[in-house]
Amino acid sequence: MDTLLFSLFSIAYLVLFILALYLFKKHRVLSAAILLPVIAGLIYDNGIIATGRFIGEGSFLEGLNAARFWLHAFFTPLLVLYAWMALKQADVSWAKTAWFQWAAILLTVALVLFELFTEVFGLSLEPRWEYRTLSYTSAELSGGPPLMVLVVSLVLLVASIVVWRKQGWIWFFVGSLVMIVGSAVKMPIESGAVTNMFELMLIVSLLVTAWFQRK
Repeated sequence: MDTLLFSLFSIAYLVLFILALYLFKKHRVLSAAILLPVIAGLIYDNGIIATGRFIGEGSFLEGLNAARFWLHAFFTPLLVLYAWMALKQADVSWAKTAWFQWAAILLTVALVLFELFTEVFGLSLEPRWEYRTLSYTSAELSGGPPLMVLVVSLVLLVASIVVWRKQGWIWFFVGSLVMIVGSAVKMPIESGAVTNMFELMLIVSLLVTAWFQRK
């Protein structure tokens, strides 16, 4: 079942990538452009998990999975820049200042470096079968989401509240809240794809927010 779910997620992200590309090219919405590498990373991530059982254990699949960690480290922090751009597009005055722009850029770079040094460099992978899917995961599993993910989630949540108050647009907030709650609460569902479903809901909320702000 999870193989089918991860495959469907990959297809859904491919559709979202095309929509984000159209939104940027047609309306020049910069927040949509920022989403493009993030969505591309999620297409790859879900696609590798979906096809892992067919590739089989070995160095090739291990290498493909190692790339997942690298893409996650470089692309997920870009959501901080998305939050900044969404605030600018909401015409929030302080988000347009130079100091805030540099703060967003420096935080993004800091999160990338933190993830690289704490999660990626020296990464040791081991095969993991879960709900009939095969992937390679870190041999040193943590007890919760990485600090980088927590910081990014908090930044998105705060930005979504500001956008909600400024523009009366609630869906950015709903997507951010669903992602945080979904990651924190263990669902009584026999599936390893639950968290990825919440990720998909978040990305959808970010893309429709970019569409709402296109004017």
